[in-house]
Amino acid sequence: MKALQTLQIGTGEDPRVAVIWLHGLGASGHDFEPVVPELAFAREQAVRFIFPHAPELPVTVNGGMVMPAWYDILAMDIDRKVDTPQLKASADAVAQLIEQELEKGIPSENILIGGFSQGGAVAYELALSYPQKLGGLFVLSTYFATADSIQLAEANRNIPVFVGHGSHDPVVPESLGRAATGTLEELGFEPEYRSYPMEHSLCLEEVRDLDRFFSRCLGS
Repeated sequence: MKALQTLQIGTGEDPRVAVIWLHGLGASGHDFEPVVPELAFAREQAVRFIFPHAPELPVTVNGGMVMPAWYDILAMDIDRKVDTPQLKASADAVAQLIEQELEKGIPSENILIGGFSQGGAVAYELALSYPQKLGGLFVLSTYFATADSIQLAEANRNIPVFVGHGSHDPVVPESLGRAATGTLEELGFEPEYRSYPMEHSLCLEEVRDLDRFFSRCLGS
């Protein structure tokens, strides 16, 4: 996979922490750009927000239409049949963004990984298998697509995890978010789960909860 194009927003000079946030199917890195000014955490210290743009791929469940996608969705069953090698390739591509931050002098434990919907599925794979300790993982309105195949990294066995989901989500049912949380607990993680009265989206209450999570993980 080619190197990912990104939107990057810094909240001050010489950031010492970074947040890599992956968008959902058919969207772009601009999707969550408006959230940055709402985060008190990012006003209190210099943070680099990195919003990658997914590559253009044909998506089977959308009639083969080419659109921004982290991987192909082959069937819309309850467990989401996905192109796992493609998902892992996207995780590898995002891992290169982590490497770039390390080269800039940001410690791995000051880097937080997360995503929405498809982006969240990639974030699960990347953060839980990454060989160096990361600051945290946040997954929104998504599912743990590679739960049966992921190779967990010992370095991130105690990573803080935030799971947020809409109780009225018609795209990714909340049952998938709760199932992912149960899987995490079975694997020994201690995820923070939050449900919100919304559909497949982000709400202000969730942003506030994320803000507190970011502060706990990467606060100055």
